Amino acid sequence: MRVTVSLLMSGIRWAMKTGLWQPSREEWLLAARCVQQEEKDRIDKFVFAKDAKYAMAGRLLIRKAINDQLGIPWRDIRLGRTEKGKPYLTSTVDADHALFSFNVSHSGDYAVLAAESRNVVGVDVMKVDYPNRGDVPEFFRTMRRQFTEHEWSTIKTPSSEWEQLKLFYRHWCLKESYVKALGVGIGFELQRIDFHLKTPQVSPGEVAQDTQVYIDGTQEPGWLFQESALDDTHCTAVAIQGLTQPVSDPPTFRAVEFPELTGLAQPLLPEDVSYWDSFRNKKERPQLSKR
Repeated sequence: MRVTVSLLMSGIRWAMKTGLWQPSREEWLLAARCVQQEEKDRIDKFVFAKDAKYAMAGRLLIRKAINDQLGIPWRDIRLGRTEKGKPYLTSTVDADHALFSFNVSHSGDYAVLAAESRNVVGVDVMKVDYPNRGDVPEFFRTMRRQFTEHEWSTIKTPSSEWEQLKLFYRHWCLKESYVKALGVGIGFELQRIDFHLKTPQVSPGEVAQDTQVYIDGTQEPGWLFQESALDDTHCTAVAIQGLTQPVSDPPTFRAVEFPELTGLAQPLLPEDVSYWDSFRNKKERPQLSKR
């Protein structure tokens, strides 16, 4: 039975815990067969396995969302990138396909996807952590120009540095989700964007929808932001253009694993055993220098 986009009323939210994913040879070779050749080549160029897994998970999440929600056969899905690098569906058949919007992000332990049937969407996920070098006040000083005075006032309200970091990364997620929805890339001056948080804390299982955005000091209408927490150290923000009121039953992020992502996949490419050799020779992540 085909699932049409008209059934997708409040969007989909998926999260894959790539930090725990240690693909077997069989899994990695299957994944490589289920993406386009240019995607496969780009993923292979990553120096570290962590980044290659992020990228592979992101492409599989996108393809599964399109296959599930639009009913386009896996083999017929063709993806392109805008000049700013935002993925989009090129193999559209009708108006509903053209309106389908999706976006992916990754950080820490997760790769995530958000999709909407008729509204442009952007998503970001961040891992809340202490800076690798220096103390929190010094870290904030280096990031000073990325946030407005109002935002810094909100970030520094708690007395605990950990709580301040959580608010810092919430704001960062919101900014990135907005910029990604616009599709303008890193060229947008982040200090022009001023977020006003109404919900002080967002716990796992909750979705805050009352955050407001101001651009150059003026409130920007026609945007809905859905904030949630994947766990105690990962926050997410979804920016939806065209919605002005909170959704009555907002979607929450659902965990997906590799077998689900590839369960209905149709391989596009022949098996390439050298692709596994290239992957297993990558270090998992860069070595962080001691403080």
